[in-house]
Amino acid sequence: MSDEEVQILNRPQAARTASQQPLPAPATTPQPAWLGPVLLVGIVLAALNLRPAITSLGALFEETREGLGMSGTVAGLITSVPALCFAVFGFTAPRLSRRFGPAAVVCAGMAAVAAGLLIRPFATNAAGFLAASALTLAGIALTNVLLPVIVKRWFPDRVGTMTGLYSMALAAGTSLAAAATVPMTQALGGSWRTGLLVWGFLALAAVLPWLAIGAAARKEKAAAAGVPAARPDAGPGVMRSRTAWALACYFGLQATGAYITMGWLPQIFRDAGVSASTAGVLLAVTMVMGVPLAFVIPGLAGRMKNQGPIAVGLGLFGLVGYLGLYFAPAGGAWVWALLLGVSNCAFPLVITMIGLRAKSPAGVVKLSAFAQSTGYLISIPGPLLIGTLYQHTGGWDLPLALMAGLLVPQIVLGVLAGRDRTIEDECGMRD
Repeated sequence: MSDEEVQILNRPQAARTASQQPLPAPATTPQPAWLGPVLLVGIVLAALNLRPAITSLGALFEETREGLGMSGTVAGLITSVPALCFAVFGFTAPRLSRRFGPAAVVCAGMAAVAAGLLIRPFATNAAGFLAASALTLAGIALTNVLLPVIVKRWFPDRVGTMTGLYSMALAAGTSLAAAATVPMTQALGGSWRTGLLVWGFLALAAVLPWLAIGAAARKEKAAAAGVPAARPDAGPGVMRSRTAWALACYFGLQATGAYITMGWLPQIFRDAGVSASTAGVLLAVTMVMGVPLAFVIPGLAGRMKNQGPIAVGLGLFGLVGYLGLYFAPAGGAWVWALLLGVSNCAFPLVITMIGLRAKSPAGVVKLSAFAQSTGYLISIPGPLLIGTLYQHTGGWDLPLALMAGLLVPQIVLGVLAGRDRTIEDECGMRD
């Protein structure tokens, strides 16, 4: 008989019996009937508000610059701030989520978005405007990271469908703000301040459902107060995962392509002889393509074990679109705009893959923060490099060749990120 067996036999019977009992299951409380519908509304409203702060300003940027007396340097800084804020504040999301819960952080994020949008039209100088914009972008960054966590937490069996719903809402908000800001500003008296202020009320409406969701989450947390909490370092170490790095780099390259398209596509068409108004409509067509496809692609991806073929298909659409812009930018303008719109739907695909490549909410929050924050950092130089090449070469041949070339590693990374595996498995962690 071994020493260990002797020690076990010498224990009091009660201790032996207690040691053989399974650990108590975490306490759970039944979800209120209203929570599901309110979550749907909250997710849609939050997604609608993730881009109007950027695209509404883009529509009125010239008027805003003149109104605040911005220098060219400051104006350039403001155009580069979104990706930087998304990266910096996105890294704080896991820590805040562990401490306060993802629903409470999304609620605070929506409040920050609303506050910044309501404050910045009243700024009297560029510094105040930039500070209010940074507050809004910080809220967007937190919500960017945590919406996939919300979906994984409350809709674990419908990740693809729910991701498609909020991706579609995000695309709709992006297109709506780009298309409606100028006409709405004119209808309200023509002041750029009024045109920007309106979007603050949409963000304010998004706060309301999240107040209720956050209250429900606090009650659930209080009911489980006796259950040992997860360690602060719960979840896999994502930096040791090849899939996490593939997702981060794929996210960065698709974001690079999206920002280049939003910033430079109208100019490409105008330099080819297309009128300014038609070039604007062509950009709107590209952006609108994301509305239906942002719903279809995540649902399809969620039903597939390997999402690599979708990444390949989207990349090929982009390659054909850029080649078309290279050889016949004006002649096939509508076709190229449609193809690039399809290619830009790599965003809902990568968001869906973030939800699928981790098993637990703790894994999703770490993966989402890492992939999005690292990806946005990767995306920052792209639009600036394209602008520099355009300025120094005086044409679009070299910039378009670079845009097409970036799609090749994007396709490869999409295939790697789409493989049927999880970061927990790669890091050797059990469920």
